[in-house]
Amino acid sequence: MAADILWCKITQSGVLRFEGPDAQSFLQGQLTNNITAVDAAHSQYAGYCTPKGRLLAVMLLWLHDGACHMLLPRELCEPVRKRLSMYILRSKVKAIDVSSRFELFGLSGHGAAATVAHLAGTVPGADHDTVHGNGLSALKLPQERFLLVAAESASAMVQSTLAAAGTDGGDALWPALDIAAGIPTVYAATQEQFVPQAVNFDLIGALSFTKGCYPGQEIVARAHYLGRVKQRMIRARVEASEAPAPGDKLFSAPYGDQASGMIVSTLRASADNHEVLAVVQSSNLDKGGVHWRTADGPQLHRMPLPYPVE
Repeated sequence: MAADILWCKITQSGVLRFEGPDAQSFLQGQLTNNITAVDAAHSQYAGYCTPKGRLLAVMLLWLHDGACHMLLPRELCEPVRKRLSMYILRSKVKAIDVSSRFELFGLSGHGAAATVAHLAGTVPGADHDTVHGNGLSALKLPQERFLLVAAESASAMVQSTLAAAGTDGGDALWPALDIAAGIPTVYAATQEQFVPQAVNFDLIGALSFTKGCYPGQEIVARAHYLGRVKQRMIRARVEASEAPAPGDKLFSAPYGDQASGMIVSTLRASADNHEVLAVVQSSNLDKGGVHWRTADGPQLHRMPLPYPVE
């Protein structure tokens, strides 16, 4: 079974908890997706934007014990909690960083579902289905992978079970799975750099055009209805000894010395090869000629995503 399962402890992400009777209605007015669709059995991707429609964070949301939980990079937990708390006002909501209460595990492979069923007592069947049991929440995510959110009381049991069932893929496994699935991450270095459609929010189910108002909603909706999505996110390979980093600029011939795109997330695949998610001009999607850092720097070689990008 070990050959069929890869797992990892996720240390680069944290968890915010929004509790209180107004928690979901408050988040409904702040985030890009229809938060009323999140319940104990269904998770969801969403984003948090500035009034100018630029992303401050990308998050995964699920409901447990009557509270909404939010997974996002640990470095953004406090800034996002603090900013959202400014707008709570009279709403009956409390935003808490509960990262220390949980251990997070990622799991993929042919034997993953059976292992999740053993740990949680049942297994979520479809993408974004969520189950809870034995001190953990198990979320099925696109591309046949699972996120396990284990309470402190269950974390040792979860880790020992995973260690016996499969191979520890290390810290790079979860970012690699996100990149392969085409799921963007916003870091401190890339806050306010992307509109939601540029990182394919409309293609991964993280954006609702019917839910009503949220910060930046008018700008995001205008780009959609007027067909003015000028940038899209691709998956690509970069051959270089030095690693690209989120926020690094990209260049292409039609734009000369003016940057035409940006690295979203990155992973070292081997000594001289890196996989990236990168935002590029829509006009360059199939033309190639996108280069990292300078106009004659290493070229991005496009790789497939599990959804079409046009």
